[in-house]
Amino acid sequence: MTPETNKKKPLVRFLSFIGDSVLSFVTYVGGIALLVYQILKAIIKERFPWKDTLVQFEVIGVKSTSLTNLIAIFTGMVLALQFIVALSRFGLQLYAGNMIGIALCRELVPVLTALMIAARVGSGITAELASMSVTEQVMAIEAMGCNPIQKLVLPRVIACLFCVPLLSVLADVVGILGGLVITMLETGVGAYFYYDQTVQSLKLSDFVSGTTKTIFFGLFIGLIATYEGLNSQGGTEGVGRSTTTSVVYASICIFISDFILTKVFLLF
Repeated sequence: MTPETNKKKPLVRFLSFIGDSVLSFVTYVGGIALLVYQILKAIIKERFPWKDTLVQFEVIGVKSTSLTNLIAIFTGMVLALQFIVALSRFGLQLYAGNMIGIALCRELVPVLTALMIAARVGSGITAELASMSVTEQVMAIEAMGCNPIQKLVLPRVIACLFCVPLLSVLADVVGILGGLVITMLETGVGAYFYYDQTVQSLKLSDFVSGTTKTIFFGLFIGLIATYEGLNSQGGTEGVGRSTTTSVVYASICIFISDFILTKVFLLF
């Protein structure tokens, strides 16, 4: 092997890595796009699974309420402490409520709520569907003449699409109340003063932009979780691998789409 060949090998490996990464990304995006097409086709041509969807609303929405609210209230409390410390340097600690509501509704609550749902619900959906895939239960559903997309995927995606915004709205209120408690204890302001400052500073566009983000977050969580579950291979190891991939990919999509959507909303 000549020295010139040795010099080329690292470059070849690097280009091969880039090519494989691009091919994997395109294949993954294509698989998600095909899943979206199959979901739309199931909505149009088949009976909507109301009963299964209501069950998923309970599993995804109701059973996640305590977790998202716990995260929201402590986020509001920590945020209040940080703003009070920062504003006290200028003698403005009484007006911490002006900033808490905006920070929570526009950014922190939507993103943290979506991440919690991706970790709790997304992993659960992937593990459940992956277990059905590796044990050939999905093939059994097809053999019985049922559509796995209509039976397994559609209820979970719809539930994620609606539950994440609803949980985010509730978490907004809980987070603001958490900030109220700390602001009252640390600065001595009354509840009405805090409420008045929050209402004056928080615009409808702040609330709408944060809530709209969660619609996309919920869609990404549902699609990625179901896609990874249905395409899981390799037995029990494949189930664990798909579950991990689902949470990681959903989290990455949440952060990337959060930046893009924030830039878009700031244009209006």
